[in-house]
Amino acid sequence: MANSEPKTDYAEIYTALDALDASSVFHTFYDVVGFVLYMHQQIPSTVQDMAIEFEAMHSEYKELETELGTEVKPSFRRKHVSKMRDIKVGIKRLDKLMNSLLNLQTAFKIAIDEVPTIDGVVVALGASPLRPQHIYELNFSHSIGVSKGADDFARSKAAESLSRKAIRTLISKGAGSVTYPGPIRLFVLIKAPSSFNQPLHFLPKRDFRYNRKVVPLGLLFKCRNQNQEMVATASEDLIWFQCRHVIKGLAMNTLPEE
Repeated sequence: MANSEPKTDYAEIYTALDALDASSVFHTFYDVVGFVLYMHQQIPSTVQDMAIEFEAMHSEYKELETELGTEVKPSFRRKHVSKMRDIKVGIKRLDKLMNSLLNLQTAFKIAIDEVPTIDGVVVALGASPLRPQHIYELNFSHSIGVSKGADDFARSKAAESLSRKAIRTLISKGAGSVTYPGPIRLFVLIKAPSSFNQPLHFLPKRDFRYNRKVVPLGLLFKCRNQNQEMVATASEDLIWFQCRHVIKGLAMNTLPEE
């Protein structure tokens, strides 16, 4: 996948065969993306907290808008208009990031739905995937079990457990020890069969190689069957696809110490 040197620094994570399903893979991937953004100072709080904040700002803005339409006092209106302006600035600041994250979620759900043999995922942080400052890899030891029910991607207990294992492992390996207060980009690539065709969300890259000597930090998810034997992935024609949805970090304003 990358230059022969350096090799990926893999950490193995073991889980039950039936635990590595669509929900677990999706939430582990998305939580790792959020962790990488937060630990490298590309977002001010966790993705979950930002989503709550973003929704709350929209709700407050609508409430103020409704109140403004029924109030005639000039002082009240000036106060409301000023507050609405501030909220609108906050919404605008987060809007592009939150939409990009939502598009990334959609793209990955589609990939899992259509490709139960996703072999690996790369999260690259930097100017481009070819010139990354950090590389994170998630590799899976077997095909993903995908059911076609309505709650495929609901956060199950198995998904929560696997995600926590992944984050704890990344922390123990020193992920996020180097931070960047300036905004940089996060790119996602998946390794899937060459027949995978979703041009709206992914572009085929075939052999993905980057030209910086960065040691990739990898998570290798392994499953065991009831006989405790390793379950291997079937051999297929796998190539790399780059997700079109790039996440750009926010400009993190650092306040001077008093």
